[in-house]
Amino acid sequence: VLTDMNLPDGSGLELLDHLLEKRADLPVVVVTAEGVLENATKAIRRGAYDYIVKAGEYLFAIPLIVEKNLAIWRTKQENIHLQERLTKTLEEVRVKNSQLEEAVRQLKDMAATDPLTGLHNRRSFAMALARCFAEARRYGHDLACVMIDLDNFKQINDTLGHQAGDDLLQLTGRILEGQCRRSDVAGRFGGDEFVLLLPQADEGTARQVAQRVRDEFNGTVKGVLGGWDMAQRVSMSMGLATLTRSQSDDPEQLVGHADFALYRAKQAGKSKLMVYGDDATNPADVAEHA
Repeated sequence: VLTDMNLPDGSGLELLDHLLEKRADLPVVVVTAEGVLENATKAIRRGAYDYIVKAGEYLFAIPLIVEKNLAIWRTKQENIHLQERLTKTLEEVRVKNSQLEEAVRQLKDMAATDPLTGLHNRRSFAMALARCFAEARRYGHDLACVMIDLDNFKQINDTLGHQAGDDLLQLTGRILEGQCRRSDVAGRFGGDEFVLLLPQADEGTARQVAQRVRDEFNGTVKGVLGGWDMAQRVSMSMGLATLTRSQSDDPEQLVGHADFALYRAKQAGKSKLMVYGDDATNPADVAEHA
């Protein structure tokens, strides 16, 4: 738009305001009288692209000024489109990055999780064990490890089928997760063996947790196996070892002591909780006998 500052029915500034209200990117060039440059300044501040001063042969300059401002307008439009495309591209990159991060997280979870129960798998548990053991040694805290085995699990598989066995394993996983604090680690050690790691838990606390797990298991297994007849055939044997009492030299030895206590629970008739150090039997003797 090319407009004079003085119009028959108003001023160029009023027209400028009206035009830019309708279309903010409209290129407007204002023509102003010689010696009234303050009007030109007002026009630029209010959104005009340029101004022409009525002086000399100014009419010859109008085509060049119009072409110049059209070129500026085209450049601005290209910049706007480029900015829009850039914004869209950045948003697409952000979404892709978010999807990638989620995929990486899922892969990490899959690599660290037992697919059937959702608990830590053997590898993930070993990493958590090493970390918790080091922290317990560094700060002088106790650390409890509970090994758990489902008694007569093979009989359930053979009698009711592997789906019932899987349901039983999943039930055990849910119970362990439900009894865990945020700092605890529950894992599937393999087959029908599970393990609980309880940081800063002494023997008494660990016994209470283990007993709650057994009680909940005994109270809910009927629903999974379809009645007391089958439910009474399966139980939990547990072995407990604490760092303070077992004086384990490394993380693997702590698990070994808990596993030995589990072996003693099995020997004692199953469905029991045995604590490492409650008898004088040497784990090496048992291993040699086995």
